[in-house]
Amino acid sequence: MTGPIRLQKYLAQCGLASRRKAEQLIAEGLISVDGKVVTEMGISIIPGMNLVSFAGKQLKAKEELVYYLLNKPKGYVTTLSDPQGRPIVTSLVKEGGIRLFPVGRLDLDTEGALIMTNDGNLAQRIQHPSNETNKTYETLIKGCPTKKKITLLENGIQLEGKITSPATLAILTSKGQNCLVKITIHEGRKRQVKKMFSLIGHPVLHLKRIAYGKLTLGNLPVGSYRQLNPSDLKKIFL
Repeated sequence: MTGPIRLQKYLAQCGLASRRKAEQLIAEGLISVDGKVVTEMGISIIPGMNLVSFAGKQLKAKEELVYYLLNKPKGYVTTLSDPQGRPIVTSLVKEGGIRLFPVGRLDLDTEGALIMTNDGNLAQRIQHPSNETNKTYETLIKGCPTKKKITLLENGIQLEGKITSPATLAILTSKGQNCLVKITIHEGRKRQVKKMFSLIGHPVLHLKRIAYGKLTLGNLPVGSYRQLNPSDLKKIFL
């Protein structure tokens, strides 16, 4: 349940009219709240608690589409429920009354960028292979691969009977006998990054998604989230 909002805003959310036109409908006595006609401006209602009607017909607001970027911590599953009782990512985005779902998945032990939304069309657009939406990861791998092995992944490697699409890789730094690699792919096969590095003999020790397209985590703390605006959403497909 959401908090109180102005009656004319609620009427607009229901798709009845613009806010200005909604004010006119109120003034004309065509709107009732809990069975009582209201004609004055400035009234607030609580969606889901107050019953609002137009000309005797009850109205229901269309759900507002919202978008959040979450920095997923380890130990959370990217499902809406879990029979094993493990924590789920939706519990981290505390936006009351809005049913959100994650776009794509991150393994239990993988952290990083995860879009949470109630917009099924956007989710399908991001995940559909034909759109080739880039996802970028930072991964700590065991050992450091040769240039030949990096080229294998960049050009595509046989994975479960199918060649992976070309990837972009860069070795960022060495950490002892291991190294940190940035990899960008646009496919979304299950555990794909981990399997790709295992195939060249360099198992993943830690994996973090840092970007969808040009939409990056930036300094967003682990476990925190921020709301995305239209400009942010455009960056996903750049």
